Amino acid sequence: MDVFRQNIWLVGAVALVALIVGYQSMFAAPMNFPSGSVVSITRGVSAPLIAQKLADANIIAHPSLLRFVLRLSGTSADVQAGAYRFDTPQNIFVVAFRLVTGAYGFPPVRITFPEGTTVREAAVQVADALPGVKAKDFLKEAEPYEGYLFPDTYFFPPSADAALVVASMRTNFNAKIAPLSDEMNASGRSLSDIVILASLVEKEARTNTNKRIVAGILFNRLKLGMPLQVDAVFGYIYGRDTYSPSFADLTVDSPYNTYTHTGLPPGPIDNPGLDSIEVVLNPTKTDYLYYLTGKDNLMHYATTYAGHQANRRKYLD
Repeated sequence: MDVFRQNIWLVGAVALVALIVGYQSMFAAPMNFPSGSVVSITRGVSAPLIAQKLADANIIAHPSLLRFVLRLSGTSADVQAGAYRFDTPQNIFVVAFRLVTGAYGFPPVRITFPEGTTVREAAVQVADALPGVKAKDFLKEAEPYEGYLFPDTYFFPPSADAALVVASMRTNFNAKIAPLSDEMNASGRSLSDIVILASLVEKEARTNTNKRIVAGILFNRLKLGMPLQVDAVFGYIYGRDTYSPSFADLTVDSPYNTYTHTGLPPGPIDNPGLDSIEVVLNPTKTDYLYYLTGKDNLMHYATTYAGHQANRRKYLD
């Protein structure tokens, strides 16, 4: 009986060793796994080519087994493109999971877009933070959505492309304005008009109190058919962060020139924050038609052009 038990233990031990060896040879990472290596997966590349690339980099031992795991899970066509960092050896199941979930192994990239950021300014930020994104590519993707890219703090994978950044900002915009849908409908104005006005207010005033007053003034001007005469549009027209228009600039031939055209400009001039959108929905009603920011950094209002001129002499000259 003792000999029989010894044989059983021996067989068990051999089976265990065989199992371990089999696991090591099939599922575990190769012995020459290169810690800290980075493998880039291009969008649209087939699963067999991806598996072979990982095998060539000594991340996995058997490319055919990775293809089998991906096919068995039904995700062989869902591998996420990007650069993957492999710091420690991982078995083939973990590698497969990382490929289909986009677990790149890099810390996320944080980008904060301030309220009132333009698409042009955002392009510079994105290109600086994400080496794989060129400013021109972001501009091409984002320009149609000026005004609708919500300014906020975002965390992107290092392999994010322009389309992902824009889609994230668009999704966030829709989520942020959703609670305001009833107010927007009650206002009688389109989403486009609200966002355009909010983008003007965002650049023209800093505090919520002043934003509400300025929004009310712009509504007063629209109602009377007066030009809005918003100076901030010239920064947008000329593609500059800040811009004080000259008298010649006031006549520039542009549909965004709010001195030569009545009504709203054809589109937003920046991406306004939620506060600016809310003040457009709830402006302060006054008889004011004019405003300016004085050298004292305070805003001064007037109901008449004569009063506005007096404010200019008092607070600007």
